[in-house]
Amino acid sequence: MAHQSEREEIEIKKFIDYKDVGYLRQFTNPHAKIMSKKRTNIPALKQREIANAIKRARYMGFLPYIAA
Repeated sequence: MAHQSEREEIEIKKFIDYKDVGYLRQFTNPHAKIMSKKRTNIPALKQREIANAIKRARYMGFLPYIAA
């Protein structure tokens, strides 16, 4: 596990789109689970928007529910 100082900064976009799979993958771990707010270090409102976008992308088939 990387320490706080070793993690790379993630750009917080103004509009989060469920079709932007590359951006949403930054907020999932290798097992395709959504990472916590504490781990991603982003505001709670944006974390909720990202979680909803990931769930929509999973439903539409853009992201996997579990990693293969």
